[in-house]
Amino acid sequence: MQAVLDEAAFIQGPAVGLFAEELGQYLGGAHVVPCANGTDALTLALMSLDLPAGAEVIVPAFTYIATLEAAALLGLRPVLADVLPDTFNLDPAAVAAALTPRTGAVVAVHLFGQCADLEALAALCQQHGVALIEDNAQALGATFRFADGRVAHAGAVGTVGTTSFFPSKNLGCLGDGGALLCADPARAALLRQLANHGQSRKYHHQRIGLNSRLDTLQAAALRLKLQQLPANQAARQAVAARYDVALAQVPGLAVPARDPRSTHVFHQYTLTLVEPARRAALREFLAHHGIPTMIYYPLPVHAQPAYAYLGYRVGNFPVAEQLCAAVLSLPIHPLLTAEQVAFVGEGVQAFFAQSSRSFPKKI
Repeated sequence: MQAVLDEAAFIQGPAVGLFAEELGQYLGGAHVVPCANGTDALTLALMSLDLPAGAEVIVPAFTYIATLEAAALLGLRPVLADVLPDTFNLDPAAVAAALTPRTGAVVAVHLFGQCADLEALAALCQQHGVALIEDNAQALGATFRFADGRVAHAGAVGTVGTTSFFPSKNLGCLGDGGALLCADPARAALLRQLANHGQSRKYHHQRIGLNSRLDTLQAAALRLKLQQLPANQAARQAVAARYDVALAQVPGLAVPARDPRSTHVFHQYTLTLVEPARRAALREFLAHHGIPTMIYYPLPVHAQPAYAYLGYRVGNFPVAEQLCAAVLSLPIHPLLTAEQVAFVGEGVQAFFAQSSRSFPKKI
């Protein structure tokens, strides 16, 4: 970062290109196009498809709002498909049912750290001639094993992959940042153009684009953090394994399911409560003992007022609606100690065992 300050090359400085090259190598040779944030990455990915106004983009009903937002901002129509109750990722059968002649793309979100069913989704998209966009903001570093034995990185299978370097992500910078991933060098060149005001040469604008650039200071920090990503990923997986041991036999909740074809890099460790009505009490109990929790996501996207125009109603996506009422994410990051993980596990156990009197207030 001091080198960046000394050079004063704050926009498109050398660290940006070096980071793109190094991340591409980490992802098995993907072309990487840095941009300003993960939402811009989704927007740019869809822009590169040159879809007509009103074209449909299938997205999960259980996701962060940016997945819909990118399509809506471009005058495309988000079409929701329900998700699987165990992995929380897109249900291929629901995607198949949502496909129409107007479908231009499917956005597969690799939620909480593991891949959606890339085998089925890629086959569906190929069969129907639509683009597969991978929202890889939460699963950078995860891999998926196909039936033929091929192993691919999350984000490197579809037409375009996207990711975010928001500070809370597994690879996070010191502010906003994002990137696009693809195998096709021609599409990578198009994405670079779109992210830079639609120009490949200064003041010569071939397309309508965005001003979406990863600044050099962020790239410098990300280059260092990328070196630490494998170790941090292993640490997250170790934390998740300890949680599994502590919580697998606790009645009243389910620990995160794993798709055996995908690795899981645990951006979040998310429980599902059998009785959603108890979630608020569990959160309050854990907070009282100094244990923070989060709900991703408390309101289904089709119930958000901004997307009422899509015409969906409560009950249209029962799995997503049930998950919004029942999920709860526990603390997870590479620096959690075994003692802290055990303390969180004991707190959850105590709540369901109704033995809170013997549980210490804080670690």
